[in-house]
Amino acid sequence: MRSSPAARLLRPAALMVLMVAALVFPTSAPAAAQVPVPVPASAPVSAPAPVPGDLRPHDVSDVYSVGISSGGYMATQLHVAYSGTFDGSAAFASGPNHCAQNDLNKALLACMDTLQDLQLDTLEQTTRDWSARGLVDPVSHLAGDPVYVFSGSGDTTVKRPVADALSEYYGRFGARVRYNNSTAAGHAWISPLGPNSCTVTANPWINNCGFDAERDLLGHLLGSVTAPAGTPGGTLTQFDQNAYATGGRARSISLDEKGFVYVPDSCADGAACKLVVALHGCKQGYSYQGFGSQFIDKAYLNEYADTNNLIVLYPQAVPTTTLDNPNGCWNWWGYQGDSAYARHGGKQIETVMAMVRALGGDGTPPPAGNRMTLESTDAQDGYIKAAADGSGPSVGTLETTYGLALGRGSDGRYNRSVLSFDTSRIPAGKQLTRAHVTLTHSSGSGSPWTSPTGNRLLVDVHHGCLGACTVEPADWSATTTAPGSAEVTAFTAGTRSSTNMSTAGLAAVNRTGVTHLRLRFAANQTSTAYVFVNKDTRATLTVEYE
Repeated sequence: MRSSPAARLLRPAALMVLMVAALVFPTSAPAAAQVPVPVPASAPVSAPAPVPGDLRPHDVSDVYSVGISSGGYMATQLHVAYSGTFDGSAAFASGPNHCAQNDLNKALLACMDTLQDLQLDTLEQTTRDWSARGLVDPVSHLAGDPVYVFSGSGDTTVKRPVADALSEYYGRFGARVRYNNSTAAGHAWISPLGPNSCTVTANPWINNCGFDAERDLLGHLLGSVTAPAGTPGGTLTQFDQNAYATGGRARSISLDEKGFVYVPDSCADGAACKLVVALHGCKQGYSYQGFGSQFIDKAYLNEYADTNNLIVLYPQAVPTTTLDNPNGCWNWWGYQGDSAYARHGGKQIETVMAMVRALGGDGTPPPAGNRMTLESTDAQDGYIKAAADGSGPSVGTLETTYGLALGRGSDGRYNRSVLSFDTSRIPAGKQLTRAHVTLTHSSGSGSPWTSPTGNRLLVDVHHGCLGACTVEPADWSATTTAPGSAEVTAFTAGTRSSTNMSTAGLAAVNRTGVTHLRLRFAANQTSTAYVFVNKDTRATLTVEYE
């Protein structure tokens, strides 16, 4: 089913999307190779049926990511972007972080095949540059982290040199890499419960290669493991991914409404536990053409969870209704225009991180209620500049070039920015308990927080639009419902969240329409000192409710 290199290079982009998704997990293999092999005696009589529920906080000490193929790429993206949270990672059949570089051709020809150079030096330097700019956590966190890489010699979907590059990539940052490249496995997750023989590349893409890969990978990540349970005895909970999805709608970013988490009884009873985020591959999502819970049931992680105090989170991706992602892959090449897919601000990354935090994986107790993160409405965001007394206001024109301006510009005028959020998406009947806004640094000059010393960047909350819902000159001095409801402290790179909104700010959030947030400094700067925020990554409003 693989066409010639020349033919693939000539295909239009839409067909290439289909091709890259299809190649990640081909739909068939020779019939003779698809004979299932027996599962071990320790196989469960029946996997736990999911029960509806919510993500609840637990005593989580360490967090790890594991995945296969597109899920392997996402596992690496999570680890590199948030290495301050993730303590290690395991990837089957995938390549280095940001391998595709937002280029579908490169995803297909360099990050699965070897027809193009995947430019490992460039990928390493990009990671270091992102780290310096705060777009991923400091790369120093990767040093010493355990990383497990698997590649089968029978895998013609993601070829061996691509996995070699992943192993070397991590090695360049000082990670402790265990690389298993000694089997003839096809393109699949490897598990003693796999219904397919080792060399197969076929549905459900879970292969038995005669050894316990989960013991190997978990043993490397955790240091050692206790033998698995014969039958999982914990609880598999199905939860609503919309509550954690960037923008509040999981389907809009190619994620399922359904996600799953497996919690052993020991963790539910308060024991200190570790969290494993397990990411399926293309065509393996719960809602993909009736695939159901096969990956969850056969990955052989729940059995180890019971005996090693592990919570296993199973986020779920789904196909798009367009040609962006027809086979439910995780975003590892920048589909749907998400250029931040492999760093802070990536829509799927931030959604999974919200789930990790809800389970207690950031080291702080999450709220007892639910959480939602909304993106600002880009077409309604903007900034206004005016004289020191607010006279002569005009709408700024450099948003697409530099971002939203704050502080005193080189033209001697003072800038304020307005963010627009559709807060009608917050579930009706819920009471807001906390809210904060998150900004991304774009560029700047000097520090507007120190001109004058102790200057404060305040967040005004307005119930509805300040005037028109698009930015207009009058927004500079318009009266707001809850002025100074929160504050954003100084930052020169990466992202920064505001303090929690005041009670008045929470009350000002419009539950039936738009809420405007205006960002302004409390005092006028005494000299040129400004910052631009959110050029490439939209601001987000995170709300918690019960």
